[in-house]
This record gives sequence, structure tokens and C-alpha cells, in this order.
Amino acid sequence: MVNQERMLQEFFELVRIKCSTKEERQVADVLKARLAELGAAVSEDNAGEKIGGNAGNIIANWQGTVSGAPAVMFSAHMDCVEPCAGVEPKLENGIITSAGNTILGADDKAGVVAILEAMRVIKEQNIPHGDIQVVFTIAEEGGLNGSKNIDKAQLRAAMGFVLDSSGSPGEIIMMAPGQNKIEVLVRGKTAHAGIAPEDGVNAIIVAAKAMAELKDGRIDFETTANVGNIKGGGATNIVPEQVTIIAEARSRNMDKLAAQTQHMVETFERVATANKAKAEVKVTKAYDPFVLKEEMPVVMVSKQAVRAIGLEPVLKGTGGGSDANFFNLYGIPSVVLGVGMNKVHTTDEFIKEADLYKTGELVISIIRQSVDC
Repeated sequence: MVNQERMLQEFFELVRIKCSTKEERQVADVLKARLAELGAAVSEDNAGEKIGGNAGNIIANWQGTVSGAPAVMFSAHMDCVEPCAGVEPKLENGIITSAGNTILGADDKAGVVAILEAMRVIKEQNIPHGDIQVVFTIAEEGGLNGSKNIDKAQLRAAMGFVLDSSGSPGEIIMMAPGQNKIEVLVRGKTAHAGIAPEDGVNAIIVAAKAMAELKDGRIDFETTANVGNIKGGGATNIVPEQVTIIAEARSRNMDKLAAQTQHMVETFERVATANKAKAEVKVTKAYDPFVLKEEMPVVMVSKQAVRAIGLEPVLKGTGGGSDANFFNLYGIPSVVLGVGMNKVHTTDEFIKEADLYKTGELVISIIRQSVDC
């Protein structure tokens, strides 16, 4: 159904384009031209200006050929984690990898290529469809900042499909957590560590005592917490006056997210006070969770589309966030679909060639199935 040689060539082309977060201009221009060639009305919002980037989210629309069919949205993100410069993809024994000194960029060019190929096939074969919207976001890595700052007025779909999961084609993510970022500044008191250590309050030691009391890692089946960064201190002969800690809490349950966040905040504050220090804690909501029901149209269409291409649907929850968190917040019920990317965010990243093609077939199948929804 898809043109495999065309998909592979385009995938290799796109992953070779450096596309660091907030530096997506080159790939954005390529994609805008491709979408326009496919007959879409293409626009770019000002999300890049809001976050200090050089490109905005790309939004493309095709008018449906079937009246009454629900409008569908397909989305993937344009940016990649580092190192993404000088990617040299290679195909061996049905597996696509980089040369080994960079990431591959299947996260998320596999999603981008699948969407582009599907739209070509729809056009070439005159496949009936409702209104279709394609959204290629910026700055997904490191905070979903493209979808967070997207021009919501341009989003008009009844259901969304985000192609951005490491699961195999056929996996449907219908539950994902929300996340709170927790930044802590522990203030102690400086002193000479050799002459008068008793006059000081060691901020690093106080922070360590607090972290030793934290509930972290896997809290329960839908809640996690992690301390990801700590910075402070200087010379060994100085009692450190302050230290900063950056942590996070995640849960698919809002009450649990609030409880875990509060536990972390109170632990730092209590331990600091008990040790004659002070903890200044700032909590920032990164994104809200979403939980979709199996009987919702977006899930039903996903399942039908998966079966139509000879696969068995697998409904799952995830511990990671994606642009779907914001699309659901904006009122567009959206699932995340497995595209087959593996070992993402590492130089060992790879994708099976067959999964790349199967993902393109899945997008076409979703378009077909949505007409009868």
C-alpha cells in the first residue's frame, strides 16, 4: 500500500537534517514545502517566538471528500535530542541505525515520514476521507513546549493520533501521566570548613538528608518521582551555603500527583528547618495527565485500523508525556501510537524497516476507518 522505497529515502533524508530543539527551521521549511505539494493549506504559528526558537509549529489542512466524516488530526514532532548533527543512517538486515556516534532520529522522524507517505497515498489513490489536519510540532523534547504554545484556535479535529511512541505499530497509548517540576533551593550558612565548621550549616548535607527521606522511583502503578539534578558547593574548605535540586513527580491520577508533590515539598521544608536551614521550593506544572476510555471514538477507530492492517491492537498506559497531553487538554481526544522506535535518546537508537512501513499503512488505515466512524 505504501511506497517503501520512497518512505525509506525520505526517512534517510530527514534524519540527516540537524533539528535540535528550538532549531527546527531547516526541517520545518522542508516539511512546509512537502505539505504544500500535497495540496494542503499550510501555516506556521508563532510558538517559536514564544520560546526563543527559530521556527513555529507547522499546521496543514486538507478538506474532506466525504461529508459528515469526523475531522482527524495526525501529529509528530520535528525536533530531536542531541547529538543530532551529522546523522548517517544505515540499513542492515532490516534494521535502521545511525553510524553509532549520533542518535538516529526515528524519534520522531518515523512519525513524520509515516504521515507524509499516508497523505501521498491518499492523494494518489483518491481514497475518500474527511477533513484531515497534520500538526508537526517544535520543541517536544524537554517539555512539550511546541504543543504547549501552539495556536489552539487552529486546531479543529474531532480526534487526534500522535505518532510518537517506542512501542510497535499496533500499540495504542490511551493513558499518560501529568508532571510537576519541583525546584528546590536549600540555604544553609557558610563558614570555614577547617577553622570554624560549627559556625556553618552545610546546605549539601541538609539536602542529602531530605532526599534520603523522599519516596522516589516507582511509587505505584501510575505514579513515579525522581531527583534528576543537584548543584552546589565550591571549595572543600568552605561549608557550602546553598544547593539547588531539580526533581519531578508524575502520575496519571491528579490526586496522587498532588499528594506526591506535596510530600516532596514538605520533606525538603521540614528537614531544612530541623537542621537550621531553609528550603525555598517552586512547583511548576509541566502538563496534565490524560486517561481515555476504550469506548471513545478515537480508541475505537485506532483498534479497527490496527486490525485492518493485520495486527492485533494493544491498549496501554505510559509513564511518559507527549504532545497528546496538551491536545487532550485542548479538547481533542488523542491517542499516542507506537511507531517502532527503540532505544530512543541514545546513540543505539534503531527502528525496524518493516515497522516504518507498517506505520505508514496504519495512518492510511485510520483515515479509511474514520470515514465510517
